[in-house]
Amino acid sequence: MISKVITGRSFYGCCRYVCKDMKRSVVLDTEGVRGHDYRLMAEDFEMQQQLRPSKQRAVFHGILSFYPGESPTDEKMVMIAKEYLEKNSIIDTQYSITKHIDKSHLHMHIIANLVNNRGKAIKDNWLGLRAKKASQALTLKHELKQALRKDVKLTQLESLSEQEAIRYQIYQTIMEAIPRCKSMDELQRSLMQKQIDMRLKFSSTERQLQGISFKMGDYSFKGSAIDRELSVKKLGQRLEMNMQMELKQQIEKQQQLLLSQQQERHIYRQRISH
Repeated sequence: MISKVITGRSFYGCCRYVCKDMKRSVVLDTEGVRGHDYRLMAEDFEMQQQLRPSKQRAVFHGILSFYPGESPTDEKMVMIAKEYLEKNSIIDTQYSITKHIDKSHLHMHIIANLVNNRGKAIKDNWLGLRAKKASQALTLKHELKQALRKDVKLTQLESLSEQEAIRYQIYQTIMEAIPRCKSMDELQRSLMQKQIDMRLKFSSTERQLQGISFKMGDYSFKGSAIDRELSVKKLGQRLEMNMQMELKQQIEKQQQLLLSQQQERHIYRQRISH
């Protein structure tokens, strides 16, 4: 099971996106909101948000995706969703739990109000990281298949905002390109062919590489904002490793060639001596 968190979208837009298509969505459980109509659900969320109008980014939208072949019951999905909210300290507040049925795999959307029932703001610092850890803990607890690395194929891009979907597309393209590249220049050229602009930031004095970002269409992201493995430091280490591996393979190939030549000369000398 993998987790994705989106915050900041309007309750109306979020509820409409998650619940409008009733052919692929089923509202499993709600607390404090009306679940039979996304418009009414959004109104209920927005009404409670007004208890704390200074909390503008009050929308929590979590997506929990199950691996192909996993089919937990509705009751178990609700249980997992509630535990997920609790582990993220999103308690005493409104929420809705909706499952989406897709051809590839099952996933569910959890919308919650970051203004609680008493009008207090729920902390959202490091929420994405906390949600990831919560997902990993629940995966083990409920004996679900563990995600050892980010897998874009298991993330429903159509369930994300345009910005988030592009961020995942950039991630997928970079991860496919990295094994074939041994330098920043090679990676930059490879991504350019996929309409991704890779930008490097250098210090003004020593010309040292300080940062990296990727732009696709109208959206631009720092490397570390896409994934921690894509920070300028870790990406540089990965490309250097590729370079070292390439050099090692070349040396081994040369050594094998020299050994083969030595063996051929040895056999030739033996033939002459006889």
